[in-house]
Amino acid sequence: MSVRSIRVLPDPILRQKAKRVANIDNSVQRLIDDMVDTMRAASGVGLAAPQIGIPLRVAVIEIPGEDVIVLVNPEMLKRHGERLVQEGCLSIPGYQGEVKRSVSVKVRAQDRNGKVIRIRGEGLLAQALEHEIDHLNGILYIDRIEQPEKLWKVAAKVEEEGC
Repeated sequence: MSVRSIRVLPDPILRQKAKRVANIDNSVQRLIDDMVDTMRAASGVGLAAPQIGIPLRVAVIEIPGEDVIVLVNPEMLKRHGERLVQEGCLSIPGYQGEVKRSVSVKVRAQDRNGKVIRIRGEGLLAQALEHEIDHLNGILYIDRIEQPEKLWKVAAKVEEEGC
């Protein structure tokens, strides 16, 4: 397990749609472990494989006080409601913005063992699920900002909502 470099804009891999994982083999298991280590080292809530230069549909999320959620080939099934949230991203350091996210979501994915799982998320978990699935589709939170003044530079390292 190791901490990998996080890709930042304008790295083109962040704009690519990630490929489905066909087989969860040892290399994917190592990737998941490295992603968890990298996310924790950066004080993030989530991390998608493209953020470390791997164009695969793999993401990890760790809400404070909860177990790590591993998502392989995640799909958004349902979104409910809408709320404005402040969001940051490890691939866009030094900035935060206000975006619309769902109040709750339902996602289907595989876990690290290949078992199909369904996750219902509300609040921060819903936000993180949307944020990470967006990454796998080449979408960044700044693409969801409706007005330029809704993005601002922050003086300190973004730790809250750092996906």
